Amino acid sequence: MALESRLELKLAQKLVLTPQLQMAIKLLQMPQLELSQTINQELVENPFLEEQSEAASSEELSYEEKESLAEIKPDSDDTELSLEKLAHFSSDDYFEERGSDGRDLGYFTSGNVTHPSYEYFLSSAPDLFDHLVWQLRLSKEAEQIREVAEVIIGNIDENGFLRISDEEIAELANTDMETAKKAVTLVQGFDPPGIAARDVRECLQLQLRSMNLQGSLAENLIINNLDLLAKRKYSLLAKEYNVSEEDIMAAVKIIESLDPKPARKFSTASANYITPDVFIVKADNGYQIILNDEGLPKIRINNYYQRLLKQKDSIAKEERQFLEDKLRSAIWLLKSLDQRNKTIYRVTESILIFQKDFFDRGVNALKPLNLKDIATELSLHESTISRVTSNKYLACPHGIYSFKYFFSNAIPSDSGELSSTSVKEMIRKIICEEDSSNPLSDMRIVDIFKSKNITIARRTIAKYREELKIPPQSQRRR
Repeated sequence: MALESRLELKLAQKLVLTPQLQMAIKLLQMPQLELSQTINQELVENPFLEEQSEAASSEELSYEEKESLAEIKPDSDDTELSLEKLAHFSSDDYFEERGSDGRDLGYFTSGNVTHPSYEYFLSSAPDLFDHLVWQLRLSKEAEQIREVAEVIIGNIDENGFLRISDEEIAELANTDMETAKKAVTLVQGFDPPGIAARDVRECLQLQLRSMNLQGSLAENLIINNLDLLAKRKYSLLAKEYNVSEEDIMAAVKIIESLDPKPARKFSTASANYITPDVFIVKADNGYQIILNDEGLPKIRINNYYQRLLKQKDSIAKEERQFLEDKLRSAIWLLKSLDQRNKTIYRVTESILIFQKDFFDRGVNALKPLNLKDIATELSLHESTISRVTSNKYLACPHGIYSFKYFFSNAIPSDSGELSSTSVKEMIRKIICEEDSSNPLSDMRIVDIFKSKNITIARRTIAKYREELKIPPQSQRRR
């Protein structure tokens, strides 16, 4: 078969994501904080956008009024001293005027007082590195050991654990193994107790050492029986050490008072508070949906640049092209924001209809729901619903919930289908009400559900319990 090259014409239809469409999709899935940052960035980059203040725009001067005011020049007689007055103004008059209010005597300032910024009054959070270095500076060890100790302090993680071996310390500090071990011992004696340990067992041992409990029953339990302690096998431990269970429990209380993460109080992590995107408020005639626009800049098209664009002869072709592109971008941003608000409102309204029992009675009344149900109801694609419900939160009389919280799988029961979220809430409630001295097994929880005509497998109970971060039966025993 001979090879040849030729030209062919072909018609085809395909969906092309234009930059404007990409922006609309991106804005749709943004949470509240990220959307605010994006709008502020657009305000900086696009001259056609300006932030609309809450005050009435009618109170502001128009562009023509500002231009006319700019042409008015101040009267020179009011702004400058006349020559006649200046000629008769002597130095005695000057000092008499200055001294009449005490300014030359230092009683008063010039009037332009610069107050310190409030930022100077903010206290900084304690830093683990600075706290350890401060103790190192107060130590009386040899200079070589202190230098190695500073290398060790720099390799302690945020939980207070030393993550490098003695060999690596010696290599980093260019020293011998004996000096490295002495430096590790020095840092492990610093506050907080348990710092610079290699694992949890050594961390707890160091804390017992600071309490002068070396060789105690608590230390032996930590060294040899951490696995049995985790399973709360106190009777077996009492037989192994030939002591009473009361002695074991006393040692356990000491161990429970220790901190497995000694550097926790020096953590600089700040709490991130959730800002709901939508509020659902109970009213007399039902529920009211309110979109949260607090913190979002209110933007509009700048009139000055619009008028500038209408002046055909005053700007060059390249400048006109730039302004036209920015104007189109500004208009599309405003349309995309409006479309985003409408879509979020429609999705919230649909969730309110499907999950009305939840808003009336609470979590136990939550129904099974998936993205396809909302998409079919609103004649939208599932991917659009997924973008709307991602990283967004809803505030209602029962609390603040993620949009994803209202979507769950169905679990069959004799009384109909139940939401998996409702089943998780039932499991949590059952475990909260159990006897801590005799906690319920997963199989016993299955029987409780059967008594309520709900058929659920034991492995499903275990799966939901792990998702709720509830430990197994042996670790819940008190």
